[in-house]
Amino acid sequence: MKKLLFFGSLLFALSLNAQNWQIRLRGVSVQPNEKSTVAGVKSDVNISNSFIPELDFTYFFNKNVAAELILGTTKHDVEFSNGAANLGSVWLLPPTLTLQYHFYPTKTLKPYLGAGLNYTIFYNAKPGQFNDISYDNKVGFALQGGVDYFLSDKYFLNLDVKKVFLKTDVEVNGSIPAEVNIDPLLIGFGIGMKF
Repeated sequence: MKKLLFFGSLLFALSLNAQNWQIRLRGVSVQPNEKSTVAGVKSDVNISNSFIPELDFTYFFNKNVAAELILGTTKHDVEFSNGAANLGSVWLLPPTLTLQYHFYPTKTLKPYLGAGLNYTIFYNAKPGQFNDISYDNKVGFALQGGVDYFLSDKYFLNLDVKKVFLKTDVEVNGSIPAEVNIDPLLIGFGIGMKF
């Protein structure tokens, strides 16, 4: 039994070493497409754009199919668009996991499409001119498209576009309920390494 476990562990370790991994570092423009209701009434809320670094890890199950874990955090200022109220700011930590399909039209060009899930954690919320504001953490869907351009067998450039469908419940001053659709578009450009 011990020998079987040893050889099983050895084969598992060898298979991990033989797998294809990629890592990317991108600069990403985060552009919310916000809609909101406050106490059941449609309202106009502005959520600021931001520019952030993003890190991702991609694991290839085979030549075409891969899973990508995307990591980054972003801060946004929030206000009513008519200037009636400053809703402060909030940080978002939205780890996203997508399943991708990679195409190989040329030796150096590798476009891909992906879809997956996002779990957004809201933290360090500042209430602006209110006493208190809270955001519920939420699960959303994500769509992705991009292309890798290989400079060598190991290094490449990357252009990536993601759309995240994200809605959260907000409570202002502990008694005013709001629902906000953030639905950001993320456009990123960066470098990557295959290993």
